[in-house]
Amino acid sequence: MTVMTPKERLEAVLQHGAVDRPPVICPGGMMNAAVVEVMERTGYGFPAVHRSVELMAGLAIEVHEKTGFENIGLPFCMTVEAESMGSRVNIGSPSCEPKIEREAYPSVEDVPLDGGISRISSDRAAVVLSAIDRVSRMRPSVPVTGVVTGPLSAAASIVDPVAFFKELRKNRVKAHRVLAYATGAIATFAKQMLEAGASSITVADPSASGEILGPTLFEEYGVRYLNEIIDAIHAARGLVIVHICGDLKSVMRHLGSIRADALSMDSMMNLARIKRDLTGITTMGNVSTQLLGTGSPGRIGTAAERLVREGVDIIAPACGLDMHTPLKSIRALTDSVRACAS
Repeated sequence: MTVMTPKERLEAVLQHGAVDRPPVICPGGMMNAAVVEVMERTGYGFPAVHRSVELMAGLAIEVHEKTGFENIGLPFCMTVEAESMGSRVNIGSPSCEPKIEREAYPSVEDVPLDGGISRISSDRAAVVLSAIDRVSRMRPSVPVTGVVTGPLSAAASIVDPVAFFKELRKNRVKAHRVLAYATGAIATFAKQMLEAGASSITVADPSASGEILGPTLFEEYGVRYLNEIIDAIHAARGLVIVHICGDLKSVMRHLGSIRADALSMDSMMNLARIKRDLTGITTMGNVSTQLLGTGSPGRIGTAAERLVREGVDIIAPACGLDMHTPLKSIRALTDSVRACAS
């Protein structure tokens, strides 16, 4: 088979096509590879990159080139949507990503749905879209993965999460209305990313974990609103990866109902077994981020090679990387996957 470009390879996998080997990516957002070592080597650093198109695009390309990950992922956090919807964000530091400092509303009852925003519109959102446009033109053979926050995680970033997760059971009508509100805004943002030049969208919804929701709420809220975003992205001719954190064994029977082009899962999940049990699923992951942070390059390479042998479709970190993850450890992952094709 002819050697493929990174963009051709990722798009082929997501469309169930033949590839020369699995892609190795780190999608961005909560799963970004902008580790401290890359920033120190390049001069592109947090927190300034979050508010500058030039700096954000520059760091995104340097991350791709220094780490060997075969994509360019933007943004570098999962706070853009919540900030646009009224939550207060701490923009972070040179070694810390932006975090939600205070949610906009204490309860689902307080979210002003009538006449509320239907799109993510803020200075930071504009920076992300412009940076996607810039890097997609600078590196046309590399897939740009735009990352949006999933519906449950976004809702729990604008409503106090302790109250929100209780209200999923106790105030279902209003909880559904808040989730529909967040879902519409997220879907619009994802479509704007595609228009700007992203070739695929990753929907990261760590709060949709089976450990948090259990099977009933996972089906009622998680599957429903993820699929609404997925369907909107597909209608805009985009490809979709969904990442969900944690142990998903309790909701396994519902995973096949998620209409994403690939599912990314945490390190405790056996992706080879999931591929056997869920016919047609495209799997992504799931090299332990603890191993990447503290393990030897040899152990990391062995873990990556095992995933390739087991038929995992896209090799990636299992979740968000610690920002102090050594660059040599990341290169052990990406170089090992590339070596599997030789």
